[in-house]
Amino acid sequence: MKWLGLVLAALVGVAIWVRVAPSEPSRWHVPVSGEGDAAFKAGVRRVIAGDAAVMARLDAIIRATARTRVLAGSVAEGRITYVTRSALWGFPDYTTVELRDGQIAILGRLRFGRSDLGVNKARVDGWLKALAQG
Repeated sequence: MKWLGLVLAALVGVAIWVRVAPSEPSRWHVPVSGEGDAAFKAGVRRVIAGDAAVMARLDAIIRATARTRVLAGSVAEGRITYVTRSALWGFPDYTTVELRDGQIAILGRLRFGRSDLGVNKARVDGWLKALAQG
């Protein structure tokens, strides 16, 4: 029984840390590296044609996403980084959207763990689908 209490205490500790760990803009609000689309175990990169007006439309779509907030940046700056938290545990995922030379580069990635199980890919692709429809 004592080990069960220790396991539960550890789970509560992890849950609290995931929700209160600071999100440092200097670590997450950085230029999107790489060219073209790519999927990774820990996230996804998408690159689309676009300008500041397209970026502003995408920004509105992203801001309307549940549990999502701006960490740093703006459309006017040409780079915005968002934090989206999972519903149950509150795990943070970071998405940076960057305007560069007639393109918009998007990088969604996890903070904790080694695999996001495709969550960032699904989220980013959903935003791009909404952008195309709208």
